[in-house]
Amino acid sequence: MSEIDCLDPVRKALLDDLDEGFAELYGTYRGLVFSTALRLSGRWADAEDLTAEAFLRAYRALAGYERDRVAELQPRAWLMTILMNVWRNCARTKSRKPPPDLRDEPIEAVDPNEDVEAAAVRRETGDELAELLGLLPAEQRAAVVLRHVVDLPVAEIATVLKIPQGTVKSHVSRGLRRLRALGGAR
Repeated sequence: MSEIDCLDPVRKALLDDLDEGFAELYGTYRGLVFSTALRLSGRWADAEDLTAEAFLRAYRALAGYERDRVAELQPRAWLMTILMNVWRNCARTKSRKPPPDLRDEPIEAVDPNEDVEAAAVRRETGDELAELLGLLPAEQRAAVVLRHVVDLPVAEIATVLKIPQGTVKSHVSRGLRRLRALGGAR
């Protein structure tokens, strides 16, 4: 069996054809990238923008990669690294601009097939979690989201955030402790 046969389907597809492989990459990881972006940013529209920008940068990067680099790619950690960089850049840019007028916020579309009570609970829980995550320092928020929303192992989080594994564990632990304290204070 050749080395290419042993690769995961996303890397194999990327090696076979960049465009079809990218479609496979997007289909496999779009939900993960979006949910991570949503937890990091706390806003649906921002999460959509972060996700689109992350995948755009991923495609551009892949177009310049050699075959050997694509074969060694760890797609999930690689995409999370790109997303974290996009998120940091956007946060840095937003800190330099005045906040937008909230009246310009789009209204979230309603699923007519969803039970009203379930929708209310989902929305309330999601909003509360997003608000609590937004109160964490950025490094703790990123570590908690990557560990408990994305379910990345500590070693991959360390790679994504470019910090030691012990620091990742510390950020996750402190972030969770702070979330519990903040949640209990409400």
